[in-house]
Amino acid sequence: MNQRLSTKEEYQKQVNIIIEHINAHLSEDLDLNSLAKKANFSPYHFHRIMKAFLGESLGAFIVRLRIETAARLLRHSDLSVQDIAYQTGYDVPSSLSKSFKSFYGISPIEFRNNKNHTIMRSLLLNEDLKLKAPKIQELEPKQVIYIQIFGKYSDVDFSGCWTRLWAYVKENKLFSAGIEHLCVYHDDPKVTEADKLRTDICLVLPKKALPKGEIGVKEISGGKYAIFLYQGPYENLGSVYDTIYAKWLPDSNCKLRNVPAFEKYLNHPDRTSPDKLKTEIYLPIE
Repeated sequence: MNQRLSTKEEYQKQVNIIIEHINAHLSEDLDLNSLAKKANFSPYHFHRIMKAFLGESLGAFIVRLRIETAARLLRHSDLSVQDIAYQTGYDVPSSLSKSFKSFYGISPIEFRNNKNHTIMRSLLLNEDLKLKAPKIQELEPKQVIYIQIFGKYSDVDFSGCWTRLWAYVKENKLFSAGIEHLCVYHDDPKVTEADKLRTDICLVLPKKALPKGEIGVKEISGGKYAIFLYQGPYENLGSVYDTIYAKWLPDSNCKLRNVPAFEKYLNHPDRTSPDKLKTEIYLPIE
């Protein structure tokens, strides 16, 4: 029993490494045999292991990430279709167009031009939302330990994951000042199916940490961010994001960097009424 648990933990650690590599190299040739070598698995077992953890083949996972990334860039950037194709790993725009239309039933150009076209869900705009202008700030990179969860954002077991992360901190004597609670949301629920949405539940650790089992270690990108402060229930965050992207971003003259946004939680939901919860939203910009 202990050996099986140890093997599963080792597999999860390698799966985390491969997913992070894919996230960082989506524009490059992601040869599956090379990825298997990077994970120290034979190609045959590598494909079976990745499918078991991802719920889909690795090839399908990579194609889906490329198409969903293209959809976000088409909707929220002014990059040309050609540049988006290159950034998402396609040699020519026609290859992106073919895959995009096969995925969503609409061409990239049509999707860009038709702002009302809905893939998974419509915009959740909140006309009463009074968001203050964001702070624009340069951040240093942050080391985090994290657990990645797949599924609808509102259904994620945040509490359970943070309990396991804090147990890791205590077990490895990593407690120090400056620990922060963050979440990285990799996917847009308007273009990604709910069961495939990816959340990294994170603790920022000033002390050096090593991955173990489901707990990975990585760096949150530094650089320039627009930082929004939202006060209110977490269930309204979807409409907060849509309002930022649909209203603030087009008028801001800011361009998004192709790295994920993240949230920082400033108070504890078990000790704070929902209307008093404070969340900082960090939007990566150039």
